[in-house]
Amino acid sequence: MLLKATPITLAFGVLHAVRAASGQNTTSCRCLYGQSCWPSQDDFAQLASQVSQPLVTPSPPAKPCYVDSQSADCAAVHNGWLDGNWRADQPGAMEASNFETYIFPNGTIEACYLNTTLGVPCGQGSVSPIGVDARTIEDVQAAVKFAADHNLRLAVKNTGHDYFGRSNGRGTFMLWTHNMKNTTVHPTFRPAGAPDNVTYEYALTIGAGVQWLGTYEAANAAGRMLPGGIGPGGSVGAAGGWLQGGGHSALSPSYGLGVDNVLEFTVVTSSGENITANAYQNSDLFWALRGGGGGTYGVATSVTYRTQPSAPLVVFTFTSVASDAQSNPAIRQAVSGLVQNTSTLTDAGWGGYTTVTPVNGSIVHWVNLVLPNATIAQANATIGPYFSFIQELAAGSGGSFVVQNASMEAYPSFFAWYEPTFANAQGEVGANNLIGSWLLPRDVLENDFEDVTDTLLGMPNGAQYLMVAGGAVSAVDPDSVGLNPAWRKAGVHVTLIGTWPEGATAAEIDEVQAAVNASNAQLRALAPDSGAYFNEASLQGANFKQAFFGSHYNQLKSIKATYDPLDLFVVTEGVGSDDWDAQLNCRL
Repeated sequence: MLLKATPITLAFGVLHAVRAASGQNTTSCRCLYGQSCWPSQDDFAQLASQVSQPLVTPSPPAKPCYVDSQSADCAAVHNGWLDGNWRADQPGAMEASNFETYIFPNGTIEACYLNTTLGVPCGQGSVSPIGVDARTIEDVQAAVKFAADHNLRLAVKNTGHDYFGRSNGRGTFMLWTHNMKNTTVHPTFRPAGAPDNVTYEYALTIGAGVQWLGTYEAANAAGRMLPGGIGPGGSVGAAGGWLQGGGHSALSPSYGLGVDNVLEFTVVTSSGENITANAYQNSDLFWALRGGGGGTYGVATSVTYRTQPSAPLVVFTFTSVASDAQSNPAIRQAVSGLVQNTSTLTDAGWGGYTTVTPVNGSIVHWVNLVLPNATIAQANATIGPYFSFIQELAAGSGGSFVVQNASMEAYPSFFAWYEPTFANAQGEVGANNLIGSWLLPRDVLENDFEDVTDTLLGMPNGAQYLMVAGGAVSAVDPDSVGLNPAWRKAGVHVTLIGTWPEGATAAEIDEVQAAVNASNAQLRALAPDSGAYFNEASLQGANFKQAFFGSHYNQLKSIKATYDPLDLFVVTEGVGSDDWDAQLNCRL
């Protein structure tokens, strides 16, 4: 059933008709569900007649368990709760479940918890109440025009992999791009408007809803590879916020970030026009879309990537465990050794993920790195000295520092490693998470490695030391794309996570946020002039423009004004959000 609006007065109806006809927003606030300005059932019926699929009415993913906790639908919810692909298939689900909830100014929380025994009624929270399930460009255009004509706050959502809640919002109108799944491999690709001699072999065009598993499958079938998101189930979207925020990968030290590998976008702007953006057409928009943040300039309906020939891959991994973490010198030397050698390793092409985690008084240091287009012998030549150092530390520790599960394996291709490792995996979703992060420059890692080590080991909840910068990332002109220039000086991306159980109070959640902020401040103190990754960070407040965009902010905002004069596309701490209130509902 379509959602009904509250009846409106004749005077407002006349004003609304004028606004709809002109396409201009004459009010300082967006129209939200439940307000008198919300479109009528007839309005929604007319929209439904213009799109290829029935309108969706998203609900929180746990809702079936409040209807019947013993039903098959509820069992499916429990089975899928930690599955990123199941969540991506639910229009009302976010990958971090806290962004499905809503905290009122008085601290009351409206949520729909998986744990029904908490006795909290299932509420809509921050889940958009209605939207368009877009399958075609025409669907996207109809949804954008409807939102603009009715002055709605628009939420553009693909998979919901989003640590800021940027792809939903209480009372918003949703444009769900998840089912735009077209994939095309071009043996020869020439960007629109490019000279005849500018071509790329086996470029890959994907629709807005294609995820990384599907992208890798298509590339592998063509004997190709590309840097992309790596995580359980391959559920991250490959054409949306991941890319437009920068897009890091374990392969980035060898091949660059996502923004360094995109050749072309097609985009629906707030006027409803579908345009192409590349180096030859709408090149300013192309610049902005490469790192200037998702959900900000328009709706990307497709992306074309450059690909690389498939190549062998070496994977190196080990776990070290240090007892009595406070007084054990071996763990400090092990972490310090990695910090000191990070730039050398990433310049050699090594990339991947490492963590430092306190566990019951011990410290667990996990390292998982990959090196493409190399043999075991070549890999040993670069990583071998570091691992020999780790082994020497273990041998001399008297059992207080132990190395476990160490291996170095060669695979015939990236996909031969990725598919069995990640394709059917679950995890990293379905929990209440807040993220902190900071990009640490190469010179800080090389010159202040002792301070970096002390900071990492002092994090009460541990830290993720992500080797997804340096190497090819550092070789790119900082001003060639809209991405924060801090990425080009960065040697590593460090993240922190704060979590809490379902049913926590607003005050308890604030405590988690405060703890993340305190830890993040320690990271920032190591390199105050650096920045943060737009997709994985905590709220930056007044500092967001410098932290997320650096010296590019003003140019990005000017480009946004050109392609989105209605300010239809506004997201939390994105470009242009400084013109709106904290809820992004009313213009300041």
